[in-house]
Amino acid sequence: MKIAVLTSSRADFGIYLPLLKAFQADDFFDLDVVAFGTHLSRQHGYTINEIKNANFENVYEVETPLINRNSVDISKNIGETITVFADFWSNKSYDYIIALGDRYEMFAAVTATTPFVFRIAHLHAGETTLGAIDNVYRHAISLMSNLLFVSTEIYKKKAIQINPLAQTFNVGALSVENLKKIDYLNIHDFKSKFNIDLALPTILCTFHPETVNLEKNINYINELLSSFSELMKRYQIVITLPNADTIGDQIKEIIIKFGQHNPSLKIVDSFGMIGYLSCMKLSSFMIGNTSSGFVEAAFFPKWVINIGNRQDGRIVSKNIISIPVDKDAILEATNFIEGENSVSFKSIYGDGETASKIIKILKKEYEKF
Repeated sequence: MKIAVLTSSRADFGIYLPLLKAFQADDFFDLDVVAFGTHLSRQHGYTINEIKNANFENVYEVETPLINRNSVDISKNIGETITVFADFWSNKSYDYIIALGDRYEMFAAVTATTPFVFRIAHLHAGETTLGAIDNVYRHAISLMSNLLFVSTEIYKKKAIQINPLAQTFNVGALSVENLKKIDYLNIHDFKSKFNIDLALPTILCTFHPETVNLEKNINYINELLSSFSELMKRYQIVITLPNADTIGDQIKEIIIKFGQHNPSLKIVDSFGMIGYLSCMKLSSFMIGNTSSGFVEAAFFPKWVINIGNRQDGRIVSKNIISIPVDKDAILEATNFIEGENSVSFKSIYGDGETASKIIKILKKEYEKF
């Protein structure tokens, strides 16, 4: 079975990894890894090296535009990415193309397949993030797909509503499989690799622009950094820089400028999967608006201060405190977490056997060809 897996960023590659390894280990599958987007950008950590170091046999590098100063740039990126992938798909033949999530560049790559009538399998379908335009891209990818793989029963019901013609399966979240099986870095190894001492009380932060509230983002990042000024009196803060979203470059510049005057803020382009998850595991808690604060953080579980509206619509588990992007609200939530100490519950995102479930379904699909 000829499979192509689309990966456009550090985030989705880390999630894919158990499935990619399962494909690689099974002679039934002929796997191509198609890397594009920020993987090929030195400004975003040049994470194509992480893919190459994983020793996959067939890795295609597809250069796509990444300028993201404003909405016009993003719109042009979508069109140019479709054009680039039109040429790529015209020379390829696949039984299934695997797409994950909701990025605009993933939407563009999948859109380019439609005239070629490729079969698409969409991972993490049915999820909702009302504070990001990515919500539109996710559901559009689902509409172009033949198979929908979801992470919970709630999302299964939503995915069926979005595309009732597709076959929909609740397989859990691949990231849970990662979390169960990877070898985390300990405090010593983490410091040796990243020069960050997680023996200190540490907050992990990832903040992405809200792409449906563009005009508010500068105020949001200023409120967040203002809260850091107080929190850094008792915490070290590790912040990963945003993905290639609209005005992401402006947000990045503001964070870097703030960090130049605040040595307790540790700024990282990309940890890679193991580094990021190790930092999450070893940190005191998280602040931000990233999906990893919902899925991955629920595994440990880890307290999360979820700020703003970017993730509105996702399932809110017991470890998540959702608040406005406001300095006083962030400090109040931090005080609450410090008083509660720990949180305990069972993750709702599956049993950590997602890759084997997906492979079983794909093999059954192949029998129908």
